[in-house]
Amino acid sequence: MPQKTQKRTDYLSWDEYFMAVALLSAQRSKDPNTQVGACVANDQNKIVGVGYNGFPWGCSDDVLPWTRDGAYLDTKYPYVCHAELNAVLNSISYDLRNCRIYVGLFPCNECTKVIIQAGIKEIIYLSDKYKDTDAVKASKTMLDTSANISYRQLQTSRSRISIDLSRIE
Repeated sequence: MPQKTQKRTDYLSWDEYFMAVALLSAQRSKDPNTQVGACVANDQNKIVGVGYNGFPWGCSDDVLPWTRDGAYLDTKYPYVCHAELNAVLNSISYDLRNCRIYVGLFPCNECTKVIIQAGIKEIIYLSDKYKDTDAVKASKTMLDTSANISYRQLQTSRSRISIDLSRIE
């Protein structure tokens, strides 16, 4: 009897896969300082939205500022759409209830409001480096006190996922 071929064991988990899509999406960002991506997956493990931080459609990224310091209107902050907002707005479905959103950074309060309003049920993030900011504290207050949304930091033994565009097998 022929020997049965075994399946690979080092394949990506769903969480790793969707986070990798979010991180790949971040590579589209033209922001010179912070590149964030987001991926929305439904309860059937299908991607229904992706986004990255950048200016709204039609707003020139050659004209608007990318700086982080200075007078408010001379910085990127009043103009940039965050990855989570873009992932929700870019979704192929109006109904995002019971979906999960994967994002590199824990969402700010403005994005958390969008996530809550969209009905997304879970936030999976990699980094919480802004946990001491008022924006993230407000996010966690909303999530902990009134929203029926869970959040967790992605736990994985992988430190790297590589994509080699020169080699396809």
